[in-house]
Amino acid sequence: MMESRGAQQVDETKKLKDVEISFPVVYGTMAFWLGKKASEYNSHKWTVYVRSATNEDLSVIIKRAVFQLHPSFNNPTRVVDSPPFELSESGWGEFEIAIKLFFHSDVCDKQLELYHQLKLFPEEESGPQSTKKPVVAESYDEIVFYEPTKSFFARVQNHPAAIVPRLPSGLNLPSPAPITHVKKRGDTKDHALSQWFMNFSEADELLKLAAARQQVQAHIAKLRRQLSMIDGMPPQSKATSGQ
Repeated sequence: MMESRGAQQVDETKKLKDVEISFPVVYGTMAFWLGKKASEYNSHKWTVYVRSATNEDLSVIIKRAVFQLHPSFNNPTRVVDSPPFELSESGWGEFEIAIKLFFHSDVCDKQLELYHQLKLFPEEESGPQSTKKPVVAESYDEIVFYEPTKSFFARVQNHPAAIVPRLPSGLNLPSPAPITHVKKRGDTKDHALSQWFMNFSEADELLKLAAARQQVQAHIAKLRRQLSMIDGMPPQSKATSGQ
């Protein structure tokens, strides 16, 4: 009995070759101007966060998030051990925030570092500052795990935050570990700031990529026309170039 259990554990930690799992994520900041309550050194209240692009629960892969603030803050290294992976502060200046993500042991033994510029002030075309409309600065990315273990794949294959491929038929996966306790809800669908979250749907991303590709192709075609015109011009004579 012990021998078969050990064989099962070895099989669960076996990596799935040529397979990858991706999690679309968004990280950014949201800042509210304090209006009449603003002072020289405390003009905005802001939140920095990492969330699923579809606002699903990321604690399925993320164990801990560490936010590195500007050294002028008290305790500039802030650790968040549970979702939502965010922190709120107030201040007056913009600076770069480093975000380090730690994953569960069956996911990845390496950390992921992200960097985001805190933005407090709106662009000129967005109009003046407002206490009701925040300044939102978000970035979209995908965390990709190459050759996941069988146990990790089985655990997240039906999770709404994950993009997983179809595996070859006949491949047996271990059953996901049973949930022994009820966790608090970790998604951000009903988050207090969710109405201001930017939409990073796959369709929008594909449209942006298609538009960018068209611009590149148009630029290449323009350069080719210019080159063909140069190639077709008669060479200048030495007498002409010397005048």
